[in-house]
Amino acid sequence: MQRRHLIQAAGSLPLAALAARTAFAFDGPELYVGEKALYAEAQKEGLCVSFDTGPEWANWKSLFRDFKKRYPDIELTYNDIGSAATVVALEKTRRRPQADTAYYFAASAVDAARKDVVAPFKPVSFDKLPAVFKEPEGRWFTIHTLNIAFLINKKLVKNIPASWADLLKPEYKNTVVYLDPRSTGIGQVLTFAAAYANGGGVDNVQPGTDYLGKLHSAGNVLRVEGTTPYAKFLKGEIPIWISYENDGLKAKYVDGMGDAAEVVIPKEASVAAPYAISLVKNGPNPNAGKLWLNFIMSEAGQSLFAQGFVRPAVPGTPLAPDVAARMPAAPQVRPLDVVKASERKAEVDRLWAQATVGK
Repeated sequence: MQRRHLIQAAGSLPLAALAARTAFAFDGPELYVGEKALYAEAQKEGLCVSFDTGPEWANWKSLFRDFKKRYPDIELTYNDIGSAATVVALEKTRRRPQADTAYYFAASAVDAARKDVVAPFKPVSFDKLPAVFKEPEGRWFTIHTLNIAFLINKKLVKNIPASWADLLKPEYKNTVVYLDPRSTGIGQVLTFAAAYANGGGVDNVQPGTDYLGKLHSAGNVLRVEGTTPYAKFLKGEIPIWISYENDGLKAKYVDGMGDAAEVVIPKEASVAAPYAISLVKNGPNPNAGKLWLNFIMSEAGQSLFAQGFVRPAVPGTPLAPDVAARMPAAPQVRPLDVVKASERKAEVDRLWAQATVGK
């Protein structure tokens, strides 16, 4: 997913419409208690600036569309700069914040909270989230996850592996590609997934690095990549790619691989990498920001994420049958504690290098 530096409107309003706002723009029941009152306050601001929500990623374009339909008097603008750059931007503008909300991989959310550039806010469904998927006061909270999976090109692989144990078999020699844990977030996350699958976890990552060492020793690793090899997977250059589930689903249903692509969540264990959002501290449009965050966490918003091949963070979010069929229930997936995971990065780097380099 390429990041682009831009800011643009998700929708625009004629001047006449801005001058003649109505009290409420939607009929029927509220999505949550107090929705109409919050919208009335947000109308006084008229704008919400949403950092790092590029429209083609995670189906943000559909959330923009449906938010605009429900709240036509709120102008929604965004940029697309990446997780780490978002935290840098919030820090540089802390005296005169430009953003109302900020979206990022949850490790960056932890960093933003530590730097005191985000504000506490508990949106709808906050209490339903697992404890490791939120900061207790609401300075950040998970809105969707990406699960580690095996992405398989069936034209290159005869027997579909169902487990981490399967990948060690001789038939998978020179087939497996994954990202370097020392330089990529996905690499770190998949190492924790391998750890859970082999009796370890976020508090004990060595079973994961040991497993990857065995994969190398068996000769089953084709190569370790430094950047995402999505284009190579589409071109048929990768038999088995350990990555995020959504990459495989996008390749299968959007980018032309069709039935040649298979997505498998390994049966022993996987992990769900949390992606989070925050209300920016002293943002210029706090009520519009809260309205946007509540919509994202509502049943309506959460179900739209699933249509973009990422899993909703709120348990029990109802999905359309076709969407649910693409992402079946996977109880073996563990929620990743990004606070603990971040604290162990140096350990992962060291143990992975010891287990794999030269093998």
